[in-house]
Order: sequence, then structure tokens, then C-alpha cells
Amino acid sequence: MSLVEKICERQSGICLYGLAPPKRETPAADLERIAAQQQARLELLELDGLVVYDLQDEAERASTPRPFPFLPTIDPLTYAHQHLARLSLPKIVYRCVSRDAPDHLTRWLGASTAASPARVLVGAPSRRTPANLRLGDAYEIARKHAPDVVLGGIAIAERHARDGAEHERILAKADTGCRFFVTQAVYDVTATKSLLSDYAITARQREVPVLPIVITLSPCGSEKTLAFMQWLGITFPRWLENDLRHAADPLETSIDLCERIYADAWQYARDKGIPLGVNVESVSARKAEIEASLELARRLRAIMRT
Repeated sequence: MSLVEKICERQSGICLYGLAPPKRETPAADLERIAAQQQARLELLELDGLVVYDLQDEAERASTPRPFPFLPTIDPLTYAHQHLARLSLPKIVYRCVSRDAPDHLTRWLGASTAASPARVLVGAPSRRTPANLRLGDAYEIARKHAPDVVLGGIAIAERHARDGAEHERILAKADTGCRFFVTQAVYDVTATKSLLSDYAITARQREVPVLPIVITLSPCGSEKTLAFMQWLGITFPRWLENDLRHAADPLETSIDLCERIYADAWQYARDKGIPLGVNVESVSARKAEIEASLELARRLRAIMRT
């Protein structure tokens, strides 16, 4: 069954891997080497698709300095279609729409969808961020001009823990045409299960389908990676943060924790009839953390076979 079929038929067990394109300043020879390395690594995994992110600066979202400097990246659709063209996996390409004009987004949505049949539209990182195009207007453009594109949306469990309304955002995005949702990286399984519960209950009360939720998990192998993930808004329960900070092998501890988090969420979602999937990423460019993310993807695929 193809990725699009799994999404449209609301199947559990979708397995994705997420990555950001290389920096724009990357020399051409290095760019081809990076793409070849990524292709070789990902071909060894049993994946349904590849997620290619569109990064934003997000400086307005946080009051503290960014732990790592932001550098613009290659356009994700270009990277997916050209540099990773030999990778046969279908690509889910992200688009930050706040900087778009309507006609630009229309052209982007109309670009060849054979290799990237699903797209995820992302709004401004903060209400303080100037936006040329609102996310709701972007969904309307997609519905009008690209009805064949399988649209996905973002879900943030931490936001649900704060205001208890993330399930309503998911339902509103579904009304505008979203067919699946990908979460921000998760380390708080309680917040995640609360979001899944509220979403499933409300969807069934309103007699609308429960759509696939793809949980993102990312290994954390150093203090710098932990600081960056927290800057991104990822919540670490105190006990879990302590375990990572004081572990003899933080990276292996992180993989084990991610595996336990997903196993808990997987069983909960299965009991509640919620189609759940996984998206594994590495927010770090360190080889050890990238290799750990590949191992995590293999472990989580095994969980979803049980």
C-alpha cells in the first residue's frame, strides 16, 4: 500500500523519516555527497516516506538566543525533486507560507507531485512574526488550486498541555482539507496521550473521521542538543531531563526513552482506534545522533508490527 493510500484510508503504522535540506552555502560537490549519504542511509530502512522540512528562523518565537545560528537552507522541494531524485521514497515536503504571496504558493502547489504527493503547510512561528499569507488562506488556495495534493498539518502536544485546544485546531485544519498531521518532536508522552484522547473523543462526537497522527521523535545525545530542542519548544518532563543529563550514555538513554514513549503512545492509540504513525528525525548534524535516529526508526518500525 502506498503512502497516499495509507493516509487516505486512515491506516496506522505510517513510518517516516524527517530531514532538513543542506545550507544554501553548501558547495555543489559537498551537496551531492550529502545527498548520496542520505540516500544510502535511508534505503536501508523500511520507510513509507521521507519528510523534507522548510526551516524558519523563528527568532521572534523565543526570548532566549538560538543555541545554534540559523542559516538558510536549499529550497526543500528542489532538494527533494533534484538532489534526492534517485531515492525512490515518496516525499512529504513542508512549506512555510508566511513569506509567500498567493500566486507563489499556487505555483509551488502546482509543481510536479509525482515524487512529493503530500505537502505540509506551516504558518508563522509566532503572532509577532510578519506574515504575507495566513495559514488559513494558504489552505483555501490549496483547496481551490491543488485539490489533488494530499495536505498535512502540524500538531503540537505541548500547546495542548498549555491551553487544551490543540485538538480543536486539528479538527479545524481537517475541515480545510488536511488529511494527516505530524507532531513536533515529543518527549512528554502524557501530553501526547491527552491530545490523542481529546481529539478522538471530539471527532467521534462530531461524527467526523479520526485522521492519522504521525508522532515525531528525535534522539538527544548532548547538552547542546537538549538546549536546542528546548529552545524549539519541546517539553522534557523533569525526571526525563534528569535521566538524560546524568546518563553515562545520553544518546543510548535517549533512544531507549523514545522507544518507550512511542510504545506507550502506540498501545494507547491502538486501544482507542486512533491511526498512529511515526516520524523520526535528528535535529543535530552530529554523525552519532544521525546514526542513532536510524536505529530508532528501525526499533519503532518493529513496534508497529506487533
